[in-house]
Amino acid sequence: MTQISVMIADDHPLIVEGLTSVLARHGLKVVGSASEASAVVDTWVSLQPDVLVLDLRFGDGGIGGLDVLQDLQARQLSAKVIVYTQFDQDEVVREAYKRGAKAFVTKNTDPTDLADTIVKVHQGETVFMPSIANRLALMSVRGDESPLAKLQPREVDVFKLMAQGLTNAEIASQLNLSPKTISMTSQSIKDHLGIHRPADITLLAVRCGLIEP
Repeated sequence: MTQISVMIADDHPLIVEGLTSVLARHGLKVVGSASEASAVVDTWVSLQPDVLVLDLRFGDGGIGGLDVLQDLQARQLSAKVIVYTQFDQDEVVREAYKRGAKAFVTKNTDPTDLADTIVKVHQGETVFMPSIANRLALMSVRGDESPLAKLQPREVDVFKLMAQGLTNAEIASQLNLSPKTISMTSQSIKDHLGIHRPADITLLAVRCGLIEP
């Protein structure tokens, strides 16, 4: 049987080194890694691993794992992705699956379970760990209140900057848009979400895993 090849995308060298060692003991070969989200897709294209193990948060403060998933999906790249992260807010879990992740594994999971998940994903399965499956079921019942579901991609970008306390002028400068456009967009965001106080916007963004607490 051909050895399953794995790529790890995580900005913590110790995690990459630890997973490489652990997975090797389970007969899985780590063929490469990426420490910046912006390098993940190109590295995946270069290595063509069987499975990509992807963190959601990267310390460079730029794009994150959800953006990587969206990029892979937009470019129609058939990557088999396992999200491996310590951030497991409900909305983040749902969005990861919506963007093509085949499994969602938290970093406190036993390494043996991660190895088993890699094998199953390589075989074409979508893996729902019991706790994740239960939460997804509950979310489908109560509906999706996440900004990711209610806002357009550009609005999400503006929302995240609003949640970080930036003014309309600062957001306009960062996104290379006019202050008038940002003012109209921010008002539309508030109306769609039904919240207007800056503190509530920040709280929602943190709860949904869109910004760091």
